[in-house]
Amino acid sequence: MPTERITFPGHDGGELAARLDLPDGPVLATALFAHCFTCGKDIAAARRIAGRLASMGIAVLRFDFTGLGHSDGEFSNTSFSSNVEDLVAAANWLRARDMAPDVLIGHSLGGSAVLKSAHEIHGIKAVVTLGAPFDPGHVTHNFSASLSEIREEGSAKVTLGGRPFTISKAFVDDVCAEQLAPAIASLRAALLVMHAPGDETVGIENASQIFLAAKHPKSFVTLDDADHLISRAKDSEYAADVIAAWLTRYVDLSPPATADGPPEGVVRVSEADPDGFLQDVQSGPTTHIYADEPKEFGGTNRGLSPYGLLAAGLGACTSMTIRMYARRKSWPLDHVTVDVTHDKVHAQDAETGQSNRIDTFVRTIGLVGDLDEAQRQRLMEIADKCPVHQTLEHGARVQTKQRAE
Repeated sequence: MPTERITFPGHDGGELAARLDLPDGPVLATALFAHCFTCGKDIAAARRIAGRLASMGIAVLRFDFTGLGHSDGEFSNTSFSSNVEDLVAAANWLRARDMAPDVLIGHSLGGSAVLKSAHEIHGIKAVVTLGAPFDPGHVTHNFSASLSEIREEGSAKVTLGGRPFTISKAFVDDVCAEQLAPAIASLRAALLVMHAPGDETVGIENASQIFLAAKHPKSFVTLDDADHLISRAKDSEYAADVIAAWLTRYVDLSPPATADGPPEGVVRVSEADPDGFLQDVQSGPTTHIYADEPKEFGGTNRGLSPYGLLAAGLGACTSMTIRMYARRKSWPLDHVTVDVTHDKVHAQDAETGQSNRIDTFVRTIGLVGDLDEAQRQRLMEIADKCPVHQTLEHGARVQTKQRAE
């Protein structure tokens, strides 16, 4: 799935680092993901869930809270309240991009944060929590041995997940004072609570408390034997599948109606982004790819460039032709690769003596298998019999006509 690296201003104006995971096709909904305490946007669970949802048409924005990961700021100056404000800032950034979030997804303390922020973000239709504590103050058990020092000295350095963090008294006071019950009871969105019964970090009783505090519509789904960080791929992918299926009850995930596809034998290219260069390429009624330009040329790099597509056609045809010949001869060819580069080079015009620029494609062919030298040489000769190669070598005529609308 295409992923954009972006930044946006957080609650205090500092730049927050984020990734926007986008579907290959149309965006059917947008989700905002909040990571767990002292984690980050690139933790395995966040990355896998975002990728899985993007494959289902749901764009996902995941970001590092202030003072974490690649975001600006000092963690020691943040609080639960500042996390909530960062979520609101992220939602505002999405709205400015015409991608206002439909769903909030929060993992662990991030789940508590999305429950608190939901009433401040207009248009939220659904909220999902993963291993979230009902009492945000629960997070202090991670550094319980240092609580006395924090209260007496105003702050203390603690080690969490093998990394040093400075926890301030202001953070402890803020997180311990927070009460989620009123926010959950007044939630104006469907709620999905996901939790593992064997979660040793945040007990399953937290899921019960969140679920009982909420009004309908609400659902609970167990994560069975997943760990708190949902670190196994199969658990995070299961969570994403359930989220997507559950969302269909509350968010319209139907793909937009499209015009009738081109008939068999016709390649149709349609603009997918009039403000850029993204093109929707359809071959017949079922095959679909994107064409685009690199970002440095004004595109979004979500598909091959036109010359890239031409090079791909030459490479694909070359590989197919070699394989077809080796198969017919029953030769031990295990694998074929074709690297194609394109450039415009100077060539001498035989009639005028002037130097003209012509297109040159260079193929580098890899043949893997127990082939003798004669077989390899013959397959290299066969590569020149590729129909696309023949077309490029001999030239082609292009006829243009206007289609009646």
